[in-house]
Amino acid sequence: MRGEVSNRGLERRHGAVEELEWGLRGSLETRSSDRRVMMSQLSLFDSEPEDDLPERAAALAPKLRALAEQGLYFGTSSWKYEGWLGSIYRSDRYETRGRFSKKKFESECLREYGKIFPIVGGDFSFYQFPSPGYWKTLFDGAPGPLRFGLKVPEEVTVPRWPNHARYGGRAGTVNQGFLDPGLFKELFARPLWRYRDRVAVLMFEFGAIAKSTFARPEAFYERLGLFLDALPPGFRYAVEIRNPEYLGEEYFSILRARNTAHLFNAWTRMPELLEQIETPGAFTADFSVARALLKHGTPYARAVESYSPYKAVQEPNPAARRALQTIAERSRRAAQPAFVFVNNRLEGYAPGTIEAVADAITI
Repeated sequence: MRGEVSNRGLERRHGAVEELEWGLRGSLETRSSDRRVMMSQLSLFDSEPEDDLPERAAALAPKLRALAEQGLYFGTSSWKYEGWLGSIYRSDRYETRGRFSKKKFESECLREYGKIFPIVGGDFSFYQFPSPGYWKTLFDGAPGPLRFGLKVPEEVTVPRWPNHARYGGRAGTVNQGFLDPGLFKELFARPLWRYRDRVAVLMFEFGAIAKSTFARPEAFYERLGLFLDALPPGFRYAVEIRNPEYLGEEYFSILRARNTAHLFNAWTRMPELLEQIETPGAFTADFSVARALLKHGTPYARAVESYSPYKAVQEPNPAARRALQTIAERSRRAAQPAFVFVNNRLEGYAPGTIEAVADAITI
């Protein structure tokens, strides 16, 4: 059944592949069973030694491995956190001439991360179209079994550029690249194509959209559907929205018809994760994706100020933990993969949050 669902999605996008003319048509037979392929890749993950990891990391790694073997993949949003030194990362790995090297840490810690976690969220790609050289460096420096959940650049998902200094002359203006499938394919999907087997999911994050942009939710749904129809196969896609009023059957049906996941997101102004997963029709694909980012009602800046440098869980969030557990257990019953990304700003220390959820899941 899983393969049948996936193949329907591929057939819908076959025309998009021909348009790309990447000369790779013969290799477009996407995984007939996501779980079987990812399990074979996890054999390398399974062989990584743990005796050279910090004590907490060595205890966490086998728990996450056991879940990954059941198709449940837990990881963090990004990975370059110095606050994790001593618990996830060994400090002495990143010393130069007897002193900690921030440059060495940021360029090399992903390899150690991959000994513990089977997946990682990449927020970096939201802010730019990474170059082919960047992708090569990233994937060459990461353990082969490690999979990535990548955010698609805001060049594709922001309808109007925010009034922020970093946007320069574009601030406040209409984004001409919004939901432009050609832009996505040429500047993002094409350079990433050769690494597609190392990509768990591509995530389209839509910030809160003003009514001046789409007076009615249906107008957004229509644009979104046309965009998704034009995407190439070979990748899993998930959509993250931050307009609570968009959550409903029409939105879910747009995604379901294209085997695209609604991305369950814990965000300050979105309904709680438990409320989202209990909404009828919210599971829209043959895989699930969740990003646990912030406690409901907590501004991002306040979470950063309160929790930095992210060395320990400071405010446990039982409801969010229960929701992530529910998503994972539902996915396991359905024999479908789940990709769960946890941010430090949810509780103060993403590895601790993940360990708590992992411990609650009956293996």
